[in-house]
Amino acid sequence: MKKRELAIRTVNSCYLSFCLLFCLSTISVSSQESVVKINHEGKEFTQLKHAWTSQWITHPTESTLDARKFLFRRTFDLKAKPENFIVHLSADNRYRLFVNGKYIISGPSSSDINNYRYETLDIANELIVGKNIIAAEVVNFGEYRKASSMTFQTAFILQGEKSNVVDLNTGKASKWKVINDEGFKSIPFVSDSLRGYYAAGPGEKLISKKHQWGWKEVDYNDANWLNPKLATVEFAVGRGFLYGSTWYLVPRSIPFLEESEQRFSKVARSVGINANDDFIKGKGSITIPPNKKVSLLLDQSHHTIGHPELKYSKGKDSRIKVTYSEAMYNKDWKKGNRNEVEGKHILGYYDIIEPDGGMNRDFKPFGQKTYRFVQLDIETGDEALLIDDFYGVYTAYPFKENAQFKTDNEVLTQIWDASWLTLRNSAVESFIDPYYEQLQYVGDTRIEAMVSISVDGDDRLMRKAIEMFNNSRLPNGLTQSRYPSYIVQVIPTYSLLWVNMLHDYHMYKNDDEFVKRFVPGMKTVIDWWTAKVDENDMPANMEWWNFTDWAVGYPNGIPPGADDGYSASVALQFVNTLQNAAQIFSDLGYNEEADKYLELEKRIRQSVVKNCFVKEKGMFAETPYKKQFSQHTNIMAILTDAIPKEDQKALMHKILDNKDLIQTTIYYKFYLFEALHKSGLGNLYGSLLQNWTNQLDQGLTTFAETDINPRSECHAWSASPNYHFLKVIAGIYPLSKNFEEIGIEPHFGDLKSFEAVMPHPKGEIIVNLKKKGDKVKGEIVLPNGTTGVFKFNNQEIKLTEGKQIIKQ
Repeated sequence: MKKRELAIRTVNSCYLSFCLLFCLSTISVSSQESVVKINHEGKEFTQLKHAWTSQWITHPTESTLDARKFLFRRTFDLKAKPENFIVHLSADNRYRLFVNGKYIISGPSSSDINNYRYETLDIANELIVGKNIIAAEVVNFGEYRKASSMTFQTAFILQGEKSNVVDLNTGKASKWKVINDEGFKSIPFVSDSLRGYYAAGPGEKLISKKHQWGWKEVDYNDANWLNPKLATVEFAVGRGFLYGSTWYLVPRSIPFLEESEQRFSKVARSVGINANDDFIKGKGSITIPPNKKVSLLLDQSHHTIGHPELKYSKGKDSRIKVTYSEAMYNKDWKKGNRNEVEGKHILGYYDIIEPDGGMNRDFKPFGQKTYRFVQLDIETGDEALLIDDFYGVYTAYPFKENAQFKTDNEVLTQIWDASWLTLRNSAVESFIDPYYEQLQYVGDTRIEAMVSISVDGDDRLMRKAIEMFNNSRLPNGLTQSRYPSYIVQVIPTYSLLWVNMLHDYHMYKNDDEFVKRFVPGMKTVIDWWTAKVDENDMPANMEWWNFTDWAVGYPNGIPPGADDGYSASVALQFVNTLQNAAQIFSDLGYNEEADKYLELEKRIRQSVVKNCFVKEKGMFAETPYKKQFSQHTNIMAILTDAIPKEDQKALMHKILDNKDLIQTTIYYKFYLFEALHKSGLGNLYGSLLQNWTNQLDQGLTTFAETDINPRSECHAWSASPNYHFLKVIAGIYPLSKNFEEIGIEPHFGDLKSFEAVMPHPKGEIIVNLKKKGDKVKGEIVLPNGTTGVFKFNNQEIKLTEGKQIIKQ
């Protein structure tokens, strides 16, 4: 989020110590031991429990706190190829695993120290009879690391199953070897150099002449490598262990990321050389002559993420700078049409490679890169340089587009496709802004999670996010606004959205036991907010950063009155969460809490009406002073029923028509369209998509953070059309908890027909409908074991499982 740094508050050392003690004291209480469901190549493994028999190892002399890359290797002999060879492993902070020179996986899955992830996989298929090698490349960017990197010290751990024919466990008497990769350096960046708040970590420098080329191969001579020492802690533990450890290891809960080759579209510009595109198509090398300065601008043609791989040969004393950017800039630092590069320059973070003259070298950065454009700035010495190949390795959470939304409206199709790419490029081991921050924020994640479960149906990344935000809770009861993050930031309104996110899960998925795990956390959030409600029955003089939207009229995203008085917007956000929490607690059998929350939300709601409703305008003001008005507050008035249901359509029209109101940005349009749907005006939805069509007209292939002059070109809180096309146009939404009863309430707008498919916990929902005048016909298919209601033109038809013909 733009300018988020403005709101980061300094937390004193005593408070941080209290946070740590709180986390450590509660860790064993909340631990759960279960079977790992997601792992390598679809196989299931039982998680390790209590103490591991292996130990964390690290370099014996190098700093384990500064930016370093350590290389670990272990050779071993096999008399026969094993049927299974299962290993569990992790590293602080990131690792890549190789078996017999072949890249296998990277990890660990993002986490914090008290919930540190390990991976489990079967490497039997990669092993051979005779000599084998398992190797790990472990990097820690130290003080330059991205804000989401939670680290203690650079270290590595691997443990094999007892049934394995060879003991590969790391530890005191292990045969592992280690060396510091002196060819690795980090390149720090600051926000000013990238024209916007930046927290996504450094670039990387490869000094080829210092790198250990061939180190992953069996026949490499490691005679000068060192025996590792134990890391600071001499044992590793899983959750539930009786004593303690530095890293509390828990199993990976999400699948491994998709990694696929992705070729650049074209050479968009070349300076100093006539370049064809053979080297980016994998059809041959490009030779950069000696003593030349060359610049090559490559266009991917669309926004992407991953780890580009550069292969090169010769070129001793050359220098290659690889700059990554989401867009090109003109002289006034404006982006303009993203498809136009003439007269524009690149700005972005970069990596540097210094070739050593050797053959068949390669560079693949550890840090995630985000780009549409990549520029190679090359300076050669006395030897020609060969760029043998250059391509992206698309690396993202393996979401699949299981939902469908088809119409004859090409613009809607383009919006659907760009929204899905926006979500995909914002989902790795957590939901993130891919370029500038790579942090998981509650406000963004709530929308991203709804898109992901609506289009794919896979809820594992959503579940992980819910768990991580719960793990982030501070002693005062609030969640942190973003997590994992070593920089504490608190947005109380985002703690409310975490509770709302649980309500979303409760309505769309079928797992009451999962939701029950977070009842204590929901209570602590609501208790903190309840304590802020004063004798006037409104939250008063709020602390921290009560961000709502980057709207003009909301300084630093904060509604008027939130910091120093009363804010109707903030109060109604709390009301909305109390209503959602009450439904969860009631459905789960916590009736006393549900009743208490309903009584409190009623008092606050009535106070907002009494103090902030302006009868002659038929609208809610921002504060009791009744001088400012926003779309936001009136949207929440509809969503909370602060305005009677019979008046909600009229208020919705005023929200849309009155341009003097503080206007929502693309982020808060999610809530605007939720209110549109609730007020019964869903047919207007298709005419309100200018924030998205304007971006398509400017050549964006993903949707940005804000509507005008965005910093980030890909921000998945703007991917909401994937969700609303299915909910508002196709009309598919839950009428009861766990999606047990399905509502189908289509809003065609200007469309004559549509076909929609949406995943459901019990199968697929299929809606194929055509409209003529005020009549509708078609078919609806509900999953087995479900019922539903079809609503159209103020009429209702009961639906049952299976196919039914609609003719109305």
